Amino acid sequence: MKISFLFFARSRELAGTDTYDVELADGASTQDALQAVLKKFPGLSEIEGRCVLALNQEYVDSDSVKPLKDGDEVALIPPISGG
Repeated sequence: MKISFLFFARSRELAGTDTYDVELADGASTQDALQAVLKKFPGLSEIEGRCVLALNQEYVDSDSVKPLKDGDEVALIPPISGG
């Protein structure tokens, strides 16, 4: 199945792109998708534990394992900082 991964702010800078389509086996989860993207873009490990995932525009717990289906969209949202 094909999943679209979206990157924002620092994650976009580290990945060098704002989108990436990843092919995963049927039955894959959000965690499987995240691991595939981290393998493709190792620079993202800099912010890995501090990001939030969204599945089809709904936030998911970073430690939860949500099943994916073909055409799903996963967003990697980095921490927001500023002052």
